Amino acid sequence: MNRHVLSILLENEPGALSRVVGLFSARGYNIESLTVAPTEDPTVSRMTIVSPGSTEIIEQITKHLNRLIEVIKVVDLTEGEYAERELMLVKVRAVGKDREEMKRLNDIFRGRIIDVTDKTYTIELTGNSDKLDAFLKAVDKECILEMVRTGSCGIGRGDRMLHL
Repeated sequence: MNRHVLSILLENEPGALSRVVGLFSARGYNIESLTVAPTEDPTVSRMTIVSPGSTEIIEQITKHLNRLIEVIKVVDLTEGEYAERELMLVKVRAVGKDREEMKRLNDIFRGRIIDVTDKTYTIELTGNSDKLDAFLKAVDKECILEMVRTGSCGIGRGDRMLHL
């Protein structure tokens, strides 16, 4: 099972997202992460879906997606060069010796401390999933108070583009 990053252009209208997700659900395919937002054209949204599967399964998913009326275009970014990023906000305990350790780890992973209290830091990290996972492994689990991740966004490198 390979990890695939699908980039989808679809009409920005009610129900479009649920039909795409329903297609995955109805066929028993897993979605590891999903992000969606309007593009530079407010009538079109761009969706990024990360899903495990063989090349054959992903081809089948792509064919089914292309049959949906709202879907304009589908590209498997993993078929070529692409850049991928994810955003994570993590609130950590920052008291006593933990305070300096969290600041040091933040600097090592090139994060930004976006909120400071006398007991916590909220750290913003961006990067690929491996980088964010490595940060979480480096932090003492008892220091993590709360965490949220966006899921991956991807874009083709160079002249490789997904547009109308």
